[in-house]
Amino acid sequence: MIPIDRRRALRAAAGAAVTGALATGCTDRTDSVSGAPGSVPPGSRPPPSSVPPHGRGTGPASRTAPAPRRFPGQPAEIAHGPRDRARVALTFHGQGDPATATAVLDEAERAGARITVLAVGGWADEHPALVRRVLDGGHDLGNHTLHHTDISAMDETEAYAEITGCAERLRRLTGSIGTWFRPSRTQHATPLVRRLAQRAGYPHVLSYDVDSLDFTSPGAPAVVRTVTGQIRNGSVVSLHFGYADTVAALPALLDALERRGLRAVTTTELLT
Repeated sequence: MIPIDRRRALRAAAGAAVTGALATGCTDRTDSVSGAPGSVPPGSRPPPSSVPPHGRGTGPASRTAPAPRRFPGQPAEIAHGPRDRARVALTFHGQGDPATATAVLDEAERAGARITVLAVGGWADEHPALVRRVLDGGHDLGNHTLHHTDISAMDETEAYAEITGCAERLRRLTGSIGTWFRPSRTQHATPLVRRLAQRAGYPHVLSYDVDSLDFTSPGAPAVVRTVTGQIRNGSVVSLHFGYADTVAALPALLDALERRGLRAVTTTELLT
């Protein structure tokens, strides 16, 4: 962990540099795109020397994406981990401005945190270096459908194509279909989507028990209050790449977790 006073300085810098909201959300809108108002200005990020070498993402990933695992005793849809250990999983819906996503990864790594990124397949295709950046930073990488449309409203053929389309892109980029599957535009998978995910090779669907509501662009303090007001041992938190409020909130959120003795780990580690 980095010193608290330095983290506070980083939080202040992020808050000053990251202003406005990146339009759109995960549950009912489309995530923001590169260049949207409020994206992190290049000058607001730390100099390259402060980014860990393993997180560069400038060549082939040095780490192959792990394959999905079956966790005995866990349900088909996992919303949280064990409540008897001081660990939590910060999970990010992977879509939006790559500069903002990189800022989230940088801040997590400076704090010694590891996260879970559920990538949209089309976004992964457009930003393969960022996919490598996630893996080389030691984070979990998973599947958040191909196009990020409402999977609950699809018929069986369409829904399966959304799952397998993203899976194949992840396999091509990383050697694996990814560690987890999370359905798009919904917190909970329908029975059909759970069956299709298992058919595609994902033993569990990853849900969450804490919704940060960062996609509503409520302001960084509100994001921090929402998460810290609900989080506890074993929680899985829903957050997003591509939102200015998320970047600005992350230093304060990580400070709060540290004060409460909660360690931010990948979802795989949370359940292991």
